[in-house]
Amino acid sequence: MFIVDAHLDLAMNAMEWNRDLTKSISEINKREKNLTDKPDRGNATVCFNELRKGNIGLVFATQIARFVKLGSEIPGWNSPQQAWAQTQAQLAWYNEMIAVGEMRMITTKKDLWEHIQLWKNDTDKTKKPIGFILSLEGADSLVALSYLEKSYKSGLRVVGPAHYREGRYANGTDASGKMKKNGIALLKEMERLNIILDVTHLCDVAFWQALDNFSGTIWASHNNCREIVNHNRQFSDEQLKAVINRGGVIGVALDAWMMVPNWIRGESNSRKKKCNLEIAVNNIDHICQLAGNTNHAGIGSDLDGAFGREQCPYDLKTIADLQKLIPILEKRGYKTFDIEHIMHQNWINILMKHLN
Repeated sequence: MFIVDAHLDLAMNAMEWNRDLTKSISEINKREKNLTDKPDRGNATVCFNELRKGNIGLVFATQIARFVKLGSEIPGWNSPQQAWAQTQAQLAWYNEMIAVGEMRMITTKKDLWEHIQLWKNDTDKTKKPIGFILSLEGADSLVALSYLEKSYKSGLRVVGPAHYREGRYANGTDASGKMKKNGIALLKEMERLNIILDVTHLCDVAFWQALDNFSGTIWASHNNCREIVNHNRQFSDEQLKAVINRGGVIGVALDAWMMVPNWIRGESNSRKKKCNLEIAVNNIDHICQLAGNTNHAGIGSDLDGAFGREQCPYDLKTIADLQKLIPILEKRGYKTFDIEHIMHQNWINILMKHLN
């Protein structure tokens, strides 16, 4: 089955992790065998070959570069200008991948339709480009509001205003408080440019404020259910219902700490914690039960988003194993039509409505 993955940090992996995603997953991990600078070295799950093996032909691919103040406990860039430059390096990498035929940027309905037909009509997937919607995870790198229009002209179609902790425009995971004045202005500029609002990572207060101040298309690209793991990174049922009522889609993520309670990074073991793909389907099912249908759940795996197999469901070896979700859904009683919506059609439908 064709799959859409709504959140992959491909350029971050290429530019900060120095991974050549055109190589096989075994070669990528072999190169990292003795490296210790990142927590997931030698445990990568994502490359172009594995995406094609999994029939994952369309992804939402990020630019990400966080600004941090002096004394920050989390890594980032020391100035907005440095963060902007990093996102531009990531954009340059995407353009290089386009140039060599590995990827294809989707910015219009026409692009999307043509790309879907390419993947549906040609059985040979070994040479097909991976289509991608360009998304900005955290708006810190936008030095000023004028930079948003620059980014739109470069292909940006989705913005999540916050990431972790305090941001320049909004507060995110493990933070609290209202959006800043420039954050409200950012939402209005996004409306003007017809850019999708990704509410993932917004802290609770900022989440509700964003919905009150933005009338455009919204979604949550990679967000699980607080009912299953009680942490502010996940959304409450009330928040999930708000996204559903706005016609949005929620992409279920496969980071183990978002799937099972009391996960300790670098210590917990997914098999001992019984973290498997059934848990992902529990999140999908919870969203569908809240909605009363299958029109608002999707996949936003976040695989290799600064974690690898050491922090994945134990029955997932590479991203191609997203296909394993299908028989689990079938065993839960989901029909083919509904599974197709979860695995790809919900994201395609919202894009077809939104894109020019």
